[in-house]
Amino acid sequence: MIDHANIVITAWDGDKLVGIARALSDFAYCCYLSDLAVDKEYQNQGIGHELVNEVQKLIGEESNLVLLSAPEAIEYYPKIGFEKAGNSYIIYRKK
Repeated sequence: MIDHANIVITAWDGDKLVGIARALSDFAYCCYLSDLAVDKEYQNQGIGHELVNEVQKLIGEESNLVLLSAPEAIEYYPKIGFEKAGNSYIIYRKK
């Protein structure tokens, strides 16, 4: 998954990986934030928000940043600036 992403931003505490943002972007119109993860011990410290900010800096102001939320994170994303979009569709993977 990491090998085929064109954006990978990480957060570290010394030698320990504590957060990652993985995304795919055309750097012109749209960026899909496919993964945002922060170690449970490091959550609620602003790490996820900072990872999203770094992705936004990289893609620029003209690109939309979109994601599909895991059910347990639905309440988190509006807190860091995402708007809920009611116009999304999905074809689920078969495996």
